[in-house]
Amino acid sequence: MATTALVDPETGLTQAQLAARHGLRVAGERPSLTEYSRRLWAYRHFTAAYANAKLVASYSNAKLGQIWQVLTPLTNAAVYYLIFGVVLGQNTIPNFIAYLTTGLFIFNFTQSAVLAGTQSISGNLGLIRALHFPRACLPLAATLTQFQQLLASMIVLVGIVLVTGEPITLAWLMLPPALLLQALFNAGVVMVVARMGSKASDLKQVMPFILRTWMYGSGVLYSVKLFDRLPEWASTLIQFNPILVYIELARYALLEQAPLLNESVTQLWLVAVGWAVLGGIAGYVYFWRGEQEYGRG
Repeated sequence: MATTALVDPETGLTQAQLAARHGLRVAGERPSLTEYSRRLWAYRHFTAAYANAKLVASYSNAKLGQIWQVLTPLTNAAVYYLIFGVVLGQNTIPNFIAYLTTGLFIFNFTQSAVLAGTQSISGNLGLIRALHFPRACLPLAATLTQFQQLLASMIVLVGIVLVTGEPITLAWLMLPPALLLQALFNAGVVMVVARMGSKASDLKQVMPFILRTWMYGSGVLYSVKLFDRLPEWASTLIQFNPILVYIELARYALLEQAPLLNESVTQLWLVAVGWAVLGGIAGYVYFWRGEQEYGRG
C-alpha cells in the first residue's frame, strides 16, 4: 500500500517542500566533495593541533618523554641489525647498517600511520558525537602525527648515514620530495583503513599481519636483489610495490652503493608520483563517501 506525504494544511506543501523553502537539510547529510574540501581546509588548524596533542600525549607517561622518538628507531635498528646483519649475514651489502635503517624508518612511517589510522574513527567516537567537523580531520591528524615522528627518525638516519661513511651529495635533495610523496600516499591509505575500521572493529587485529607481510615484500631487511630470483612477472609486479619504491628512492638519495631492484630512477619517480596521486585522491573520495556514517550505530 502506497504511503502519502504529510501536507501542511495552511500552505499546502509537503514536509520536504517546507524544509526546502526554509533551507533545512537532513542532519548529518554528506556535503558535496568541493564543499567538504572547503570545510576540511577551514579546519586545518584543528587538524594540526590535534596531531600535536596526540604526539605529546603518546610520550606523556614516559620518563624520557619525546626522547623516545629517537630511541625507538635506534633500538629497532639495533635489533634488526643483530638478526639480519650479524646472525643471517646480510651485512655483505655495502654499508648494511645505513641500508637497513633507511628501509626500516621509511617503512615504519607507513606502518605506524596505517595502524593509527585504523582506529582514528572507532577510537574517537566520543569526539565525533560531541562535535561537528569534517571527519577526515582525524585520519589526516594520524598521518601528520606519524610524519612528525618520521622527521625525528630522519635526524637519526642522517647521523647514521654520515657516521658510516656516506658523503653528502646532491642526491640528498631527492629525499624531501620522496617523503612528501609517501606522506600523500599514506594519507590516502589511512583514510581507506579509517573508514573500514569504523565498521569492522576486528581490522585492528588483522592489520599487523598484513603490514608484516608487506614489510617482507618491500626489501626492508635484506637486499632487494633477492627478488631477482622470482619469476619475471613477480619481479616486475614487486617493482610497483609503493613502499618499495619510496624505500628505493630514499636509499638512492642517501647511499652511494645501495643495490636497487629498479635501476631506472626516472621510473621510480613516475611510480612514486602515480601512487601518491592515485592513493591520495582515491582514499579521500572513498572516505568522503562514508562521511554520514561515522559515529552512528
